[in-house]
Amino acid sequence: MTRRSCTLYAVGVICSTLLVVGIGLVVSQVFRTFMHNRLKKEIVLVEGSRVFESWKSPPPPVYMEYFFFNMTNENEFLVSGAKPVVKQIGPYTYREYRSKDNVSMVENGEKVSAYNTKTFVFLREKSVGDPTVDNITTVNIPAWAVMNELKGSFWKASMASVMMNSVGSDLFTTRTVDELLWGYEDPLLTRIASLKSVEKVFGLMYKKNGTNNGEFVYHTGEQNYMDYGHVETWKGQRQLDFWTSNQSNSINGSDGSAFHPFLDKNERIYIFSPDLCRSIHMEFEKDVEVKGIPAYRFTPPRSVLASKEENPANEGFCVTPKECLGTGLLKVSPCRKGAPVVASFPHFYLGEEKYVAAIEGMSPKREHHQTYLDLNPTTGVIVRANKRAQINILLSRMSGFPKTRNLNETIFPVMFINETVVIDDASAARVHKLLLIVTLVSNFPLLIVGLGAIMLAIFIILLYRAHKQKNEVKRTVFTKPLYATSNEEDTSYSAVSDKEKEDPQNGTYIGLTAKSEPQE
Repeated sequence: MTRRSCTLYAVGVICSTLLVVGIGLVVSQVFRTFMHNRLKKEIVLVEGSRVFESWKSPPPPVYMEYFFFNMTNENEFLVSGAKPVVKQIGPYTYREYRSKDNVSMVENGEKVSAYNTKTFVFLREKSVGDPTVDNITTVNIPAWAVMNELKGSFWKASMASVMMNSVGSDLFTTRTVDELLWGYEDPLLTRIASLKSVEKVFGLMYKKNGTNNGEFVYHTGEQNYMDYGHVETWKGQRQLDFWTSNQSNSINGSDGSAFHPFLDKNERIYIFSPDLCRSIHMEFEKDVEVKGIPAYRFTPPRSVLASKEENPANEGFCVTPKECLGTGLLKVSPCRKGAPVVASFPHFYLGEEKYVAAIEGMSPKREHHQTYLDLNPTTGVIVRANKRAQINILLSRMSGFPKTRNLNETIFPVMFINETVVIDDASAARVHKLLLIVTLVSNFPLLIVGLGAIMLAIFIILLYRAHKQKNEVKRTVFTKPLYATSNEEDTSYSAVSDKEKEDPQNGTYIGLTAKSEPQE
């Protein structure tokens, strides 16, 4: 066997081996399965895992923006029933520091317990003004909470009305942003506190700075990666007791801080929100990219806050059959001590048009008022998020309170929040590195197939050249020149002259002359 044929044989063997092995690995997905299993073991809530420390103390900065609706026609609204006119003022921005405290493993390490502590620090450079100076005219929430509590008894309502007049508590109040957020001593609550045990101070974020909202117990994800970060219990409860159906009271999904790896576009993402006193779900909207990291955008669909007619599953969120609100609203008074608080998306986004039309100054826009999560599908890491929610108060005519006689039922907006986070550069670099490793290892069989394809091309080229050379050898025939007219005996070699001429470079010149006939 010649050297050329050996080379051809070797290239053919290598080519076939690479292709068979590579295609086999691609079909069996051995490397892909190996990498996925490795990630599933790394992304768990246990000491020493890849994500545990960042779960306890998230590095990306979180910002909380507060936007208030300033009432500009209070007298016209109360006296003549005119449409309320509001002007949005904000943002007042705070840096939100999150940490999980008192972290401990429970149930033999299968679950982890923690308290979610939030601390807020005001950022003047990201705000429109000074919250200790800027005034907002809005609904007097303590007064409406008291009226709502006593509206069923005419006698008690009349007594409360007299008390409100004596302390100067009106249906609307003007307070600084700082007071509305972090609390002020309300005169009506102070008077009631002398009769029964109630909190004198009211604030939308009162006792929510530097505090937590109860103990959470989470699944670690070790038993099933799909349960990673899911809430098992909140305040020791597996079910809530605010609503009228088991489905509505269910605690589903995570708390919004962790999501399982290998997300699918067709799945629903569930999040339990203590602020809304319920679980909500999100669905895939579109592919996005944040700092070069691919992500799936998930957002709550209209059905989450749809009316019971539009989504019968939401009937359990009706406080009573007569207190079912329309699409886009959720009355959360059961978990707000009876106060007529209504939650919605900002500017009644995804809500019925009648709620938007009832308030002059509402202008729902998707880009400004949509809640969404951008999650990297491989790791489940949050690369960007915007949580947006609006707090409203249900205003209506109440028996025993003469000041409400000219009011029609109105969902009045007080403020909305915009909680934002974008992955920081250091975390983004780590995610990029991890995704690169996953891609290289998962696609290693394709590299083998590629090498096999290259070797196949080389093999084909060598085979073609060998075949071509073989055909050329077969066609080669040694024949005489067509112009030859005599045989070998007709010529002889002789010197050009009697004396051979020597050339130092080319040697002796030889002349080819005709053989002479012998003389007779």
